[in-house]
Amino acid sequence: MVVTRLFTGDDGESHFEDIEVPLEDQGMIGRMSAREAVADIIFRTTGSDYDYDWHNAPEEQYIIILSGRVEIQVGDGTKRVFGPGDIISAEDTTGRGHISKAIDDEPRRSIFVTKNR
Repeated sequence: MVVTRLFTGDDGESHFEDIEVPLEDQGMIGRMSAREAVADIIFRTTGSDYDYDWHNAPEEQYIIILSGRVEIQVGDGTKRVFGPGDIISAEDTTGRGHISKAIDDEPRRSIFVTKNR
């Protein structure tokens, strides 16, 4: 399973990195990753006009997109679009951060799962 890591590099800019989360065969129940302790879960809806200029993740967290799509731009100008089923590990809590905005004039529903501090 792929998780997109959004992190701050040594240059103080945000970057993307795709991480493959290893899954092990658990027989009839499917393939599962190792457990990871987390802190909180947050349910969020953003409007179809969501357009948030440069900002940092407030804390390290997973973002799981349920519906709608978001375009995220990182420090080198690269833009990626994330939609239903995509998972982002937002770790850019320092540096310039990233830009995120709604696309396709539709609201986005997502779940934020904060990592243990």
